[in-house]
Amino acid sequence: MRSHEWIDERSLALDRQVAAKLRADPSLLGRARATLDRWLAQRASAAPAVLREWEEILSRWPLERILDLLASSDEYTRRLRQSSPFCGILSPEERLAILKEYESRRA
Repeated sequence: MRSHEWIDERSLALDRQVAAKLRADPSLLGRARATLDRWLAQRASAAPAVLREWEEILSRWPLERILDLLASSDEYTRRLRQSSPFCGILSPEERLAILKEYESRRA
């Protein structure tokens, strides 16, 4: 069974890879915004507060602050990470490599 700590560490590793890709290609931020916009449209007035938090972050924060957020392991960021609009930024191969690495740590 996976611990919450193990899951948090794996999620952090994924987000750190996302941050590296965003640093290399800041236009990828548009993909996260599009994902978030789609989620907000699907939920209309019943959108969870965390999606509104992401809306604030993606619309008002500078890139460097977003990159710092993605690399952070504090409680606030762990909570946000559970509803991250950055899905789809990593290629399937990049994502799989990180997942495999963390699965191998369980052995």
